[in-house]
Amino acid sequence: MPQTPFAVADLEADLALAHGLADAADLISLDRFLAPDLQVSTKRDNTHVTDADRQVESTVRRMLAQHRPNDAILGEEEGGRLDARTWVVDPIDGTANYLRGVPVWATLIGLVVGEDVPLGLVSAPALGRRWWAIAGHGAWTRFAGAAPRRCRVSPVAAVCDAFVSYASLQGWESVPQSIAPLLDASWRTRGYGDFWSYMLLAEGALDVATEPDLALHDMVALAPIVVEAGGRFTDLTGTDGPFGPNALATNGLLHEEALRLMAD
Repeated sequence: MPQTPFAVADLEADLALAHGLADAADLISLDRFLAPDLQVSTKRDNTHVTDADRQVESTVRRMLAQHRPNDAILGEEEGGRLDARTWVVDPIDGTANYLRGVPVWATLIGLVVGEDVPLGLVSAPALGRRWWAIAGHGAWTRFAGAAPRRCRVSPVAAVCDAFVSYASLQGWESVPQSIAPLLDASWRTRGYGDFWSYMLLAEGALDVATEPDLALHDMVALAPIVVEAGGRFTDLTGTDGPFGPNALATNGLLHEEALRLMAD
């Protein structure tokens, strides 16, 4: 991602707002999680949406309109477009998990300024976890009630020693790259999926995370956390940033080898 200098005070104010947005989102999503009357419908792309998804995004949009009236908003459920300053929101990343009662889901909040992504926040209240980063100031995480601690990617330097995570083995037929050589060459593989793969990578628990088909709202919040933890976030062609149609994130040391394996 291009590196543009940002005023620290401005980013800290944006981060404080992002935490407030996530607090409000967590109250809604936790209240509706496992609710017997949860309303689920199917969108045109054949993915699911719940009343919790819609309520979270509506609440975040209302708060942003109050506190950042001049900023644009792009959300999974209500759409939008990128502008000079745009908040990108995925109200519940992992909706399939959410509606089935699996506690691995999160609200993703990111900020795009021009071609830069200087802020990302991921809040997973059912796990009691939150991660965040602002440009130049590292990536951080905390368990509920605990002090924040810094995230750092692993020092693993060869794919044969790497722990690789993916969302699903489905979907790879739609891209020219193949995940099979990467999985075959790695030490260990698991399908953690969604935000969880990338946050575990930022913490150094995993070494590679990849998905073949993603939207901007899936990636904007994740990319700065991975990068500020010392990793690299690109699409499957190696173009840095979250603006492509897919993602490859690594600890940085493994990136070129992973790209080569998938291209093979």
